Amino acid sequence: MEEFVYVDGKKYRRGYTTGSSATGAAKAAAFMLLTGEDIEEVQIDTPKGIVLNLKVHHIIRDADSVTCAIQKDGGDDVDATHGMMIYATVRWQEDNKITIDGGLGIGRITQRGLDGAVGEAAINKVPRQMISKEVRSVIGTNRGMMVVISAPEGVEIAKKTFNPRLGIMGGISILGTTGIVEPMSDEGWKRSLSVELEMKKAQGIEEIILVPGNHGERFVSNVLKIDSKHVVRMSNFVSYMLVECKRIGFKKIVIAGHLGKLIKVAAGIFHTHSRVADARSEIMIANLALMGVRYEILKEVESCLTIEATLEIIEREGLQEVYQILGDKCETRCKIHLQDESINIGVILFTMAGDELARSESVDALLERYTPLTPEVEEVDND
Repeated sequence: MEEFVYVDGKKYRRGYTTGSSATGAAKAAAFMLLTGEDIEEVQIDTPKGIVLNLKVHHIIRDADSVTCAIQKDGGDDVDATHGMMIYATVRWQEDNKITIDGGLGIGRITQRGLDGAVGEAAINKVPRQMISKEVRSVIGTNRGMMVVISAPEGVEIAKKTFNPRLGIMGGISILGTTGIVEPMSDEGWKRSLSVELEMKKAQGIEEIILVPGNHGERFVSNVLKIDSKHVVRMSNFVSYMLVECKRIGFKKIVIAGHLGKLIKVAAGIFHTHSRVADARSEIMIANLALMGVRYEILKEVESCLTIEATLEIIEREGLQEVYQILGDKCETRCKIHLQDESINIGVILFTMAGDELARSESVDALLERYTPLTPEVEEVDND
């Protein structure tokens, strides 16, 4: 493997996925069960076409099985699973099939719409194919083998991942479509957001609310009083998530976000991370100028370090109309971006404190279709 890649002129080390780790452990354990010999290293192919040589750890033998581990290495793209030991335990089975399941620390699927059936171990399709291919290369076509993947640390580490949101309970997922972790790549993160959209569609949810993060989720619950089943985080990936909504078939989309994020969308910026585009002040000044605001006020706005700071000036000068202008422009830009008249989009802007600033013109009609929060039933004291 070419161990390093360059991103924005900086050198980063590649890594390999939990799927590759599980595959390496399964292949090594299969070889040791077949031959009775211990090995220190195992070689696997990856879907990306890169060959990995992986160090084998923690070999355990008993009467009818072999267990060993591969340490997951995310390279310079460190995530919650970096450094974990991914184990495989193998034993012969009577038929000539290869059966793959999850053990301790591997999550179980509890909701429809994921890569697997409800009740199955959260081992995705590509890692399953990798495990089957590499184990088969060792044992041939006439034998069968049970392979159980486990990750003892996975129960705790899964709490730091998206798994609980996706309905994967009790551990981590075994993932990876290429087998290789490309450092400084957003692709894995974006894919996990897509999975959440696909899961909600499979569950029959037709109306989606996209939010940047925690503030948006709280706003939907506390202010809009809408069931969180409609909410999916989009992070900074506005364009990607809108296009994914279109691909998956959602026709009703509300975007609810802090003004400091969504003001960029009003200017046609669909990736909102500040390192990609940070024109918040310029966009606000341009829209205020079009309202005829005095030069002195525009200069004062320019001196503000955050959008939150500009709110005080806007309130003082009675310029709240700008919020509605920005909200409507966000909606228009999103519609132009998708170029699909069958998709209805609305935008809500709010402050960091959760106060609503504006709704674009389509929002009220859209929200009628969303499920409201069920009021909590107050306990009655019968004593």
